Amino acid sequence: MKKIEAVIKPFKLEDVKEALIDSGIKGMTISEVKGYGRQQGHTELYRGAEYVVEFIPKIKIEIVVSSEEFAKTVIDIIKENSLTGKIGDGKIFVSDITNVIRIRTGEEDEEAL
Repeated sequence: MKKIEAVIKPFKLEDVKEALIDSGIKGMTISEVKGYGRQQGHTELYRGAEYVVEFIPKIKIEIVVSSEEFAKTVIDIIKENSLTGKIGDGKIFVSDITNVIRIRTGEEDEEAL
């Protein structure tokens, strides 16, 4: 099992979500997060006063899939649908999951997904 975590620009969420649902993804977790990478922060102007935005608003998507093959499909979908070609498009992290338990039924691993 694999866990895919993607940090993307907020306005790309709907495109990514629809493409994932169309591919058969049955569940995902979405979080509003803030951070920065190479783009650092930026300066904005509000009512004539300049201020620094150090942490940029982003969306974090978390998905657990049962196979390496399905993980590749999910990664390709996220890459394709979140790409703008500009700095700050985001990152995808993939990690191994050793155990999943559905609390309500006690099902484990693939049955719990």
